[in-house]
Amino acid sequence: MGSAARAPRRMPAWKGVLLCAGCGFLSGCGTTYLLQAAGGELGVLHARVPIATVVADPRTPAPLRARLAGVSAARAFASAELHLPDHRSYTTYADIGRPYVVWNVVATPEFSVNPRLWCFPVAGCVAYRGYFSEPRARAFAASLAVRGFDVVVDGVPAYSTLGRFADPVLSSMLRYDDEQLAATIFHELAHQLLYVRNDSEFNEAFATTVEDTGLERWLAHQSEPGRMRQFRERHAQARQFLDLLAAARAQLLALYATGAPRAELRAGKVRILAALGEDIRALERRQGVRYPLYDEWLAAGLNNARLASVATYFDCVPGFERLLAENDGDLVRFYAAVRALAQQSRAARHAQLCTPAASAGS
Repeated sequence: MGSAARAPRRMPAWKGVLLCAGCGFLSGCGTTYLLQAAGGELGVLHARVPIATVVADPRTPAPLRARLAGVSAARAFASAELHLPDHRSYTTYADIGRPYVVWNVVATPEFSVNPRLWCFPVAGCVAYRGYFSEPRARAFAASLAVRGFDVVVDGVPAYSTLGRFADPVLSSMLRYDDEQLAATIFHELAHQLLYVRNDSEFNEAFATTVEDTGLERWLAHQSEPGRMRQFRERHAQARQFLDLLAAARAQLLALYATGAPRAELRAGKVRILAALGEDIRALERRQGVRYPLYDEWLAAGLNNARLASVATYFDCVPGFERLLAENDGDLVRFYAAVRALAQQSRAARHAQLCTPAASAGS
């Protein structure tokens, strides 16, 4: 669970990893992976300083002091108005000295839209694997690519340990504007409120729904109608983009299900992804914008893993939004309804919330 590169409207689809909730507790991670994860987490924890101390320090630059004061206000709002956990997470600050805290690897088979899963005793099975070192993440991704997997590697500015540690606000999170920073905190606290083992799509879509709802209410609380209008416009633009990716993923799912010869599958895959790239550019022209993140994706090459990374966060969001509306926007009732769904089987809750591609499993 975490926060990675953003598309318009702070799109967090490629963000997140639960790094084994402090992988040092676990067996089964692999010795090298376990050591880098445990060492990285300890480094983050060691760097924590109470935000109040940083703000009071006269040596703290004024811009950082202002950003952290805003974080404290959003953190208080999260507990008081969004009914998210009220504890020490996001009451400290850690300067980690690098642009991202971890780098996520997402992989899919060549002819599948579903991500490979990595399973751990605490976190269960998740659709991404995170490294505190970019070279290690890219080396692992390369080892998968030579075995025929589609892979992507994304920098992640934030992640959650699900409340097992008091997660700090990281210097890498300050790459976001004030709205994105508040939304990230809402998202990560939602993971600490509710987490279901072995269901990344459910967990991430729930946290994304809380994040979006929380940000809209946070902007309303600040009584800034201009920022609220901009948020809604970006949200609508992002939904159009998500629809494009979901449609392409559905086409790929149908293609792979035909069982055609590999050469035909490969040619069909190239055709669908090329059309998606053209559709993205056409959407940008209609919206009158050019998004650098899309440039990065298209330059790197669209693949199954990129679509799977987005789908993990967003395919089930419309279902959660319906559930919130059915509960009249009351977050306490919504959380209770989500907990009830969490008690059902994965197949049952996906059937109620998610698109067919998301419900197909991995």
